[in-house]
Order: sequence, then structure tokens, then C-alpha cells
Amino acid sequence: MTSLEFTSQVQKISSSLRPVAMNLTRDADDAKDLVQETLLKALLNKDKFKAGTNLKAWLYTIMRNTFINNYNKITKRSSNIDSTEYFQYFNTDENYITHNGATTDFVVRDINEAIASLGSDYRTPFMMYYIGYKYLEIAEKLQIPIGTVKNRIHIARKDLKAALHVYAPAGASRASTTEEAED
Repeated sequence: MTSLEFTSQVQKISSSLRPVAMNLTRDADDAKDLVQETLLKALLNKDKFKAGTNLKAWLYTIMRNTFINNYNKITKRSSNIDSTEYFQYFNTDENYITHNGATTDFVVRDINEAIASLGSDYRTPFMMYYIGYKYLEIAEKLQIPIGTVKNRIHIARKDLKAALHVYAPAGASRASTTEEAED
């Protein structure tokens, strides 16, 4: 088979490659690229095609293998992400780094004291909500209206925020004081 005959037959079959490429890639642009790459490989390797065999099947095989190779390249590239540059910025805020175990003990003690200082009308709904109860479940268990439950939890959170303001990130305490001034 001459080069001209080979090119002519490949050109005739090329239109039947597009639907298969679309089925593989699920994207019109990627399908066009896959067909072009398949045709380029076929024309570059025309000497490997044996006359008398199925040219269409040969082109489909080239396309399938090209798709698989491209897919493998993409998945390998995306799974080997160098994240060392990202991790140097991860959790660098000094408020979140514990340098001493005693500091954690102080924080936990302060939180427990702040919760204990809440009145039982506020502490009970707040702790139930913290454990995972929904507003409606708390209202049913305590036999109070759901609006009252929401209000008590809101007040408890506000009181805890005020009691634990020393642990607020820099800038957050200034924002909360301006909010309270507006209320």
C-alpha cells in the first residue's frame, strides 16, 4: 500500500473515530485532541501497519492505547503533588500551636470553669446542643419552646465568648467589641 492510499483510507475512517473518542473522554475538546493524536501516530507509524488487516481496528487500538497512556500520565501527575511548600504555611498561627502541655491544661480548665459559671437554665441546653442534640430534641427533653432553647444557647455562647475572650485570635476580640457596641 502506498503512502497516498494509506493516507486516503485513514482520512475516510477518521470521521468514525470521533464518536469513540467522545465516548472515552466525555469532553468534545479532549475528543478532538485524541483523534488528532491518533491520526498523527497512525501516519507516523504507517510502516507498522500490515496491508490486508483491518485498518479501522488498528486505528481504534491506537486511540484506546493513547487514551489509556494519557489517563495514566494525568493520574500519576496529580497524585505526586509536592506539598512541602504548602505545609510551611500550615497552622503557623501562634494561637494554635501548643508549646507546653501545661498551656493546654489551663485552657481546658478555663473552658470548664466558664461553662460551670453559666446558669443551669443556659448550661443544660448548651451542653445538650454541644453533645449533638438538635434544637427540637432539646425542646422536647426539657419541655420548653424551641425559641427558648435557641435563645438560651445563643446567650450561653455569648457569655462563653466573653468569658474566654483572652483566647480569641488577634483582631477577633476587637471585632466582637464593635458588634456588642452596635447591639
